Amino acid sequence: MSSLTADPACLFCRIVAREIPATVVHETDTTLAFRDIAPQAPTHVVVVPKAHAADAVALAAAAPGLLDDLFLTAGEVAKAENVADSGYRLLFNTGLDAGQTVFHAHLHVLGGRRLGPLA
Repeated sequence: MSSLTADPACLFCRIVAREIPATVVHETDTTLAFRDIAPQAPTHVVVVPKAHAADAVALAAAAPGLLDDLFLTAGEVAKAENVADSGYRLLFNTGLDAGQTVFHAHLHVLGGRRLGPLA
């Protein structure tokens, strides 16, 4: 698989390690999905790889199969949250200017209402 490991200083690595509580909605061997603490839509779940990579591009370079796992988990979350049929948005923020605040690759699952265009 990959040589990626956890970063003990990373917020999301600490959530994966259960050192920091989160409302977990789905888990696989390689991913963890939990509710965002500042939701931007009625359904707002964050899907993270259990291994640490700074962003989606770094994850793709180090362990491209983990991106598949993130998207498959996002699909399961969408079904469980009852937004799969009505529609949902999947979003990666990469870098400060894009709004990335935790530098651990993560995929946002947003839904539960009509989502407008991205600015």
